[in-house]
Amino acid sequence: MAELENAESTGKKKKSGAISLVIALAVLTAIGGGGGWVIGGVLAGKLQPAAEEKAADAKKEKEGEKKKEGEGLPHISNETTGVVALEPITTNLAYPSESWIRLEVALMFKDKPDVKVSEDVHQDILSYLRTVSLQQIEGPRGFQYLRDDIQERVDQRSQGRVTKVMFRTFVIE
Repeated sequence: MAELENAESTGKKKKSGAISLVIALAVLTAIGGGGGWVIGGVLAGKLQPAAEEKAADAKKEKEGEKKKEGEGLPHISNETTGVVALEPITTNLAYPSESWIRLEVALMFKDKPDVKVSEDVHQDILSYLRTVSLQQIEGPRGFQYLRDDIQERVDQRSQGRVTKVMFRTFVIE
């Protein structure tokens, strides 16, 4: 009989222990949820002015874009500066043939820019880049050799009318 009473008392202890655990978890969940709600309210109050600022900035940018549509380096010619930005050149290298190169170049003319010369130079640079291997243009010295070779080709093609070749972008993939 003593054993039966012990079994009943341990069963009640197990049930009361499980109930107290569930109550404790419920209280902790409520505290965590309430704390999250309070912090969320505080942070949301700080984020609303920032969102309004971003919307105002976006509106100003759209208005500014409408005004600035004609700005930037032109792709044809600009008689006031004598600078012509060529179309981007993208081609694969000679070796390894899986490697690609993208180059954007601008030409500075002595006098009035010449569109025909600019297009000839563009095609000449493209043809030259197809013969270059990755090992030839690795590192700073390789890049300097590439710049010198392109400057020499531009001088020959333009017959001295281009004074400077300006690299705008140079990417190898």
